[in-house]
Amino acid sequence: MKSKESECKSCSEANIPTVQRLEKSMLGQWPVQIKLVPPHAPFLDNSDILVLADCAAVAYPNLHTDFLKDKVVMMGCPKFDDKEEYVERFTEIFSTREINSITILMMEVPCCSGLRGIIEKALIESGKNIDVNIKILSINGTIKN
Repeated sequence: MKSKESECKSCSEANIPTVQRLEKSMLGQWPVQIKLVPPHAPFLDNSDILVLADCAAVAYPNLHTDFLKDKVVMMGCPKFDDKEEYVERFTEIFSTREINSITILMMEVPCCSGLRGIIEKALIESGKNIDVNIKILSINGTIKN
């Protein structure tokens, strides 16, 4: 028979969150910076692309398990990097590669909204219709949508 003390201890321990430890990186390619990913890289063929805002990579604690697995990662900052260079890079990728889907993971801050515009413009210029899923993170690292 369990004592009342052991029952209380197990109840309180049940409410303690556990941390999942990732044993290995889910990153499947290199490089990851938008301006460094070669538009003709073989890993882009039949891929699902994750367009990742630089800040989102450090704001979201479960990035590897929730977003990176089986994705080609392309990350950058639309505020500090050359937006037109990004549009050209994505236009070439979309025009020359079979891309299955695009996920944009960005922060809720105004400067991140440029990623959506970059991808939209590149899709128009490439003439491709690729599914785009947009995920927005709050500044405290939680998914808003």
